[in-house]
Amino acid sequence: MYQQYIPPAARRPYRRGVDNHEEVREFLTSRRARITPEQAGLPATTRRRVPGLRRSEVAALADVSVEYYAKLERGSLAGVSPAVLEAVARAMQLDDAERAHLLRLAQTANGSDALAVPRRRHTGRRWKAHRSLQWTLDAVTEGPAFVRNGRMDLLAANQLARAFYHDVYADPHSQANLARFNFLSPEARRFYPDWDLAADTCVAILRTEAGRDPHDKDLHDLVGELSTRSDAFRTRWGAHNVRHHGTGTKRFHHAVVGDLTLAYEGLEMAAEPGLTLTIYTAEPASASAEALRLLATWAATQESAQADSRPFG
Repeated sequence: MYQQYIPPAARRPYRRGVDNHEEVREFLTSRRARITPEQAGLPATTRRRVPGLRRSEVAALADVSVEYYAKLERGSLAGVSPAVLEAVARAMQLDDAERAHLLRLAQTANGSDALAVPRRRHTGRRWKAHRSLQWTLDAVTEGPAFVRNGRMDLLAANQLARAFYHDVYADPHSQANLARFNFLSPEARRFYPDWDLAADTCVAILRTEAGRDPHDKDLHDLVGELSTRSDAFRTRWGAHNVRHHGTGTKRFHHAVVGDLTLAYEGLEMAAEPGLTLTIYTAEPASASAEALRLLATWAATQESAQADSRPFG
């Protein structure tokens, strides 16, 4: 029997800075460890010291030499052709998000935009939604609607989203951030009944963003902070999992209105590369739809009370 594979990055603190070779090496190693010979259509063998495929098996599946694949797994993607990257992706059975991540790592290694998505803006706490965007968010009255960046900062929201993420906005002096809330707030495990799934998704989004924008200093700082303060985050970060997060259903437990099951749609904003507009909705006439109506009433009451308490002048 082999021992469970523990990614190297999960066994050491996060180190600030961009090391593309290290990123490539750990990503390819973690993907190779995940695929069994049976899944790859290869004969099973009884004696394996580590899980997953051997380098020689990946090389054979990708139709490259063992020496060449070993060079790739050492982190050298500079000059690698798209055809070879596609072959490696097929050999490791990468999904769409993982394949895109591999291509972005190759783009960074080449110092070229040939494989790049549009350049992403480092949108942070100084970014403000333009008026028409805020009008659009406010026009959504039956569900939480908000804009976030790849670091999981909440940059703009409608009234219902601010009420929905009331605990995330608890500190008015710091940037509301879903990743910090997920891993550092004691309220997160109540808010997310499926906390492990929410945590996995959160880290996969951050890891995907790191592949898209490896020079984002704010992202490095966030990952360093969470790696230092949360073992759960550090272990997940070391797994190198990535994903596209566009649509689905989630369960929540809100402190004011209780349990909710909500569908979500995430829309990439063409005018603001790197930002995502997300809208949560409930099934019509469901208990969750009624809970959202109650939350909207509570939110309006809260904001009215806050307005009445502000001093004149």
